[in-house]
Amino acid sequence: MTGAIRFVSAAARRSAVAGLVLSLAVVPLMAQSPAPTTFINTLMPQPASLTEEAGDMPIRTTFIYALHGNNGNRLRQGAVRFIHHLEMYTGVQMALTPTANAASATLTIDVRSAASDAFPTPDEDESYTLDAGPQHITLSANTDIGALRGLQTLLQLAQPAGSGFVFPAVHIQDAPRFPWRGLMLDCGRHFMPLNVIYRTLDGMAAVKLNVFHWHLTEDQGFRIESRVFPRLQEMGSNGLYYTQQQVRDVITYASARGIRVVPEFDMPGHSTSWMVGYPNLGSAPGPYSVQTSFGIFDSAFDPTRNSTYQFLDAFLGEMARLFPDPYMHIGGDESNGKEWRANPHIHAFMKAHGYTTTAQLQTYFSTRVQKILGRYHKRTVGWDEILNPALPKNAVIEVWHRDQFLIEGAKEGHRELYAHPYYLDHMYTAAQVFLADPVPAEANLTPAQAKLILGGEACMWSEQISPDSVDSRIWPRAAAVAERLWSPASDRDTNDMYRRLDVESLRLDADGLDHIAAPNRGLRQLARTADDEPLMLFASTLQPVDTSIRYKQEHPTQLTSFDLLVDAVRPDPPLRQEMNQLVDRALHGDAAAASQLRSTFKAWIAAAPAVARYAMYSPRLQQASDRIGQWPKLGTAGLESLDYLAQNTPPPADWLAAQKQLLNQAAQHEELVDFAVLPAIQHLIDAASGDQPPHAQP
Repeated sequence: MTGAIRFVSAAARRSAVAGLVLSLAVVPLMAQSPAPTTFINTLMPQPASLTEEAGDMPIRTTFIYALHGNNGNRLRQGAVRFIHHLEMYTGVQMALTPTANAASATLTIDVRSAASDAFPTPDEDESYTLDAGPQHITLSANTDIGALRGLQTLLQLAQPAGSGFVFPAVHIQDAPRFPWRGLMLDCGRHFMPLNVIYRTLDGMAAVKLNVFHWHLTEDQGFRIESRVFPRLQEMGSNGLYYTQQQVRDVITYASARGIRVVPEFDMPGHSTSWMVGYPNLGSAPGPYSVQTSFGIFDSAFDPTRNSTYQFLDAFLGEMARLFPDPYMHIGGDESNGKEWRANPHIHAFMKAHGYTTTAQLQTYFSTRVQKILGRYHKRTVGWDEILNPALPKNAVIEVWHRDQFLIEGAKEGHRELYAHPYYLDHMYTAAQVFLADPVPAEANLTPAQAKLILGGEACMWSEQISPDSVDSRIWPRAAAVAERLWSPASDRDTNDMYRRLDVESLRLDADGLDHIAAPNRGLRQLARTADDEPLMLFASTLQPVDTSIRYKQEHPTQLTSFDLLVDAVRPDPPLRQEMNQLVDRALHGDAAAASQLRSTFKAWIAAAPAVARYAMYSPRLQQASDRIGQWPKLGTAGLESLDYLAQNTPPPADWLAAQKQLLNQAAQHEELVDFAVLPAIQHLIDAASGDQPPHAQP
């Protein structure tokens, strides 16, 4: 794949477009009930400034565009992708190529810079101005990448109106809050095929993320071809790695979408796969083998030998020629120092240099690696373990521990990236990642120190995912991270974010992302039937347990088959937020919300026997037998709570005791899945018992 343009199948387009139209037409209307021509803001991320204006532009076959100023390949490809996706959404056929007659254009894309860099740069100007009126749309930007961001916004603006589609009239002035808006994908622990990489880049472009952080080496695999040291991939990858040509193709594909590619080669720890083919790099005699389990291993580079740095110089020089971005990530996390302390030669080296801790020795190692990268005109990025007063200030620190590391690093003068609240494998809700700001309010940083925070990254570690489940773990929650990193800090309305996230999720589905399709496919396989609606209803109430809990209960390895119920349910499922809102509305006197809750609870109770029958013939589903049994009881608890509230009758003590016991059991992190709807049901029970402030009766 060369990275020019990637299309999905016609059948997939029809299915996705139908769902997208339904989302745009129904989801916002359910919440607001506007007239069909009323502008419905479903933009994600939210722009810096938006002004609604009068009128709208019908989207017809006469829609044509003109390019003014920059006419380079990246902008031309981006414009073609825009028209293609607009056709997919509206079903209206339009001209794919720009018109030479600018006066006749419906859309003018005006890019002031006539030239563009071959690859996106860290200081890229991504700003744009969009003026959409009833007769003409003008998109103005200083760079072609700014124009790409504007085209993505314009695509999101399209909405149904009556029997057709329109662009509502708006004026938008937009620019990102942070220049570094990344997504880290760990391909070391579990190799991710190229189709996963490409669709991840498509999703990133859709929500204006601009850095693909490619984690390529781990104890479990060395995932990139080295022609200088071929035993790295030949002996350290189990045959699963990216060739250099494939890497070039990915970089080309990403660059066409305004996305930088920053590779990570983890060192000095998390490095077993390096030493399988080159054991002399290690601090222990070996032999070494590719790990299949996960955790923190003792293997580490020997930082005292000049031969280590000669090897790294040759390897990093090769990678510097392959990856054009000026940044390169050296990892630096979780090196436990055990092999260093156990090696007499290394112990003597530490004593000779006055090092009393292995952290000081790691700073020595990181500084030497940083100097190597500097010779290749690369700037170093590392996880916050490399943070040390002796570390040169031009290293970028990626903070994955607590906020205090971020504050300390900024006060020491380091540029930084914020990552720890965006660890998607910890199953944080979209609201949690959305509200986690890269410049914490309590940080008390000066303006100059705050400016050192370049942005942040959503991180997808791969210990407990497969190519089938990776999309559902990233999307759509990464879109909430994208908004936090792009939009103004004042953008804090979680309810509105979820409203727009529901729409964006279907847009991503239309783009070919697998976060909806793959979990549904997994459920059908668990049910062993295409008649999977009862199981899908059950799964909609569940979410995966946190990665640390699964470690304790299952001890997954690289050989684990990730095909259980936990792998077919989605983090922060839409029903969680919907139930919370319905309960809140019902407790404030909304009869329609109370009726909808009753219907939901009754549906759970009615579907439960079918799910139990599926489990009889599905050993994998039987592993969730407790959850299957608790589910209809939760439905009954919800119904009875509504009854007590409607009758204004306090429930008896034995009923309250039974519900408390049920909720306690259902709240246990068992069988690898949690009930995402428990807070809503707890709220109902508390209201029925009188533990909540008085509300109007549902």
